[in-house]
Amino acid sequence: MTLWENTSSNRSAVVTGASSGIGQATVRALSEQGWTVFAVARRAERLEALAQQTGAIAIPADVSNQTDVDALALAVAEHGGADTLINVAGGARGTEYWADAVDEHWDFMWQSNVMGTMRLTRALLPQLRKTGGTIVNLTSTAALASYEGGSGYNAAKAAQSAMTQALRLEEVEHGIRVIEVLPGLVQTEEFALRRLGSQQAADSVYAGVDNPLTAEDVAEVIRFAVSAPAHVNLDQIVIRPQAQAANHKLIRANK
Repeated sequence: MTLWENTSSNRSAVVTGASSGIGQATVRALSEQGWTVFAVARRAERLEALAQQTGAIAIPADVSNQTDVDALALAVAEHGGADTLINVAGGARGTEYWADAVDEHWDFMWQSNVMGTMRLTRALLPQLRKTGGTIVNLTSTAALASYEGGSGYNAAKAAQSAMTQALRLEEVEHGIRVIEVLPGLVQTEEFALRRLGSQQAADSVYAGVDNPLTAEDVAEVIRFAVSAPAHVNLDQIVIRPQAQAANHKLIRANK
């Protein structure tokens, strides 16, 4: 154990998007380190299974719904509050060019990535200010460089990134750390499938790529960042697989 790996049982975190992928892996990583973890997602049955496996506290909620967010904040407070918020919930829908933009896809991406992050952070700020807590927003390298067919996702993640920067300025006087983690290509069970709509299309995203990132890779970076001493703020962490030098530069086998 290093000095940065605080295993004390008095740390507590709210993790959204906990029913799968990076959110679920983050719940597991923090639970293994002794944290009290509030696992948040819409799919209650998955949360209950995760809670049984990890000891996390399952709170089914849709963070894009204000009523759910209010109930979530109250439930966390009733369990003693949290000193860390990790906003993982989000996602992408579709790869249409702007000329063929689908309103429902853009609405989903804005509500899940932007409004959900705003609503839950706003609701938990009073608790986090009391503890001089930490907020982690999971954005994406899609916030740094736009690409064809990604305008809706690029816009949502760029907005979430800009929000994160503003929040850091606004909350520094309250002792709150604000961390942004921006993953590149991550192979998870659902992200590409939900975005593209078929398993074949989802598999093609990772075809020929030597060791894309896993959810556990990103979760370990998050765990490391929130376990740092309180005076250490890792403002912005970009994480990509070695095979991806930039959004447009991805090495595939036989290419």
